[in-house]
Amino acid sequence: MNSGPESASSEQSLRGTDLDLGYHGALVVHGAAIALRAGAVIALVGPNGSGKSTLLRALARLHPIAGGAVHLAGDVAAAGLPAREFARRVTLLAQSRPVPSGVTVRDVVGYGRHPYRGRWRADDPQGPAAVSRAMDVTGVAAMADRPVDELSGGELQRVWLATCLAQETQVLLLDEPTTFLDLRYQVEILDLMRDLADDHDVAVGVVLHDLNQAAAVADEVVLLHGGRVRATGSPAEVFTEQALTDTYGIRIEVTTDPLTGLVTTRPVGRHLTRAQV
Repeated sequence: MNSGPESASSEQSLRGTDLDLGYHGALVVHGAAIALRAGAVIALVGPNGSGKSTLLRALARLHPIAGGAVHLAGDVAAAGLPAREFARRVTLLAQSRPVPSGVTVRDVVGYGRHPYRGRWRADDPQGPAAVSRAMDVTGVAAMADRPVDELSGGELQRVWLATCLAQETQVLLLDEPTTFLDLRYQVEILDLMRDLADDHDVAVGVVLHDLNQAAAVADEVVLLHGGRVRATGSPAEVFTEQALTDTYGIRIEVTTDPLTGLVTTRPVGRHLTRAQV
């Protein structure tokens, strides 16, 4: 993992400035700013309803923008790019996707090549190699010929991630990728995110609910509350007891692991006291 924001590439791969976002005329995100950088993982955290997923979808051009703008590297306005060109630069792994029946893992991963194809698959000569690399990186190559509707939740999540990687973008957005996964697959997904940033210089933006996962995987965190960005910075800078307690409405203790140096958070309920730790 990179040691902090300074150690990652300074190139901004995707940024949103002064973003106002809403539903049916009512704003739910107000003046939000976020910047994703090549080689860095940026985690969006905050309570339910704070605007995390809405902000991520706006960065992916899947939610209309009421105010502000989204720009890609080189100060290219995202709104001005054709859909196919934008899809070659940015991909989003959404919270849930319909699972096709009777389709193999290889074919599903191949869906990620859509932005590079014309009417015929032969128009994408680099496609087979890209699909193969994506399956290797995510560890699903051995199941390439299995129908995806026979996979476990963790296996399927890795297949969807492989589909995103086959798209060969330099910006990867993930909306709660560890939800509903057991501990092993949660760790594997988090490790893959770091591999993509560290080894492939991908800019990763991810919505996470688990603060300790965010502290462990992210170079920077963006803390949202009530549709506004409350703080942006390293986990150590943003995850203070005061900020988290105010944001989540419950007392949250923050410590630093003496072995790893990572920030660790612990919510304290009425039946959980220091004496029970």
